[in-house]
Amino acid sequence: MQHEAHAEHHEAHADHTEHGHQHDAHAHHHAPAVTWSMAVQATLHCLTGCAIGEVLGMVIGTAFGWGNLPTMVLAIVLAFFFGYSLTLRGVLRAGVDFRTAFRVALAADTLSIAVMELIDNGVILVWPSAMEATLSDALFWISLAISLAIAFVVTAPVNKWTIGRGKGHAVVHQYHH
Repeated sequence: MQHEAHAEHHEAHADHTEHGHQHDAHAHHHAPAVTWSMAVQATLHCLTGCAIGEVLGMVIGTAFGWGNLPTMVLAIVLAFFFGYSLTLRGVLRAGVDFRTAFRVALAADTLSIAVMELIDNGVILVWPSAMEATLSDALFWISLAISLAIAFVVTAPVNKWTIGRGKGHAVVHQYHH
């Protein structure tokens, strides 16, 4: 009788172990490991578009003598524009139609750019005298560089999290060959 109980226990354990191995293989198949390198690459991509838009917006706003609010709004709009444009360019090169490429860019970049812009502009807003600095002031460039660096540090984990869930820049990777 003990032999039968032992055999049943062994079979149950084998089924459980086998199921566990299948579950692990299944999990690895659908959720590849997301590395910090992937997150950093996605964040650098975001940072590039944001920096281009921020600087261009500040230059245009300053050149036209606009106040802080319209200049900041323009800089944010341009940051989104250039962030999306960089992704759009790469996806279009993969032979995807414009409508699909635009949707991919929105899905890939919206959260990343939004976080980057929130942090970047938030730092500038709280930095004493940064909003009054002009393009010829060292404070303008120093505060902008540091605010973008802080935004990068905050945004990289966000990108790692979204890529790990098959969102964000994970959407773009299927179009790269």
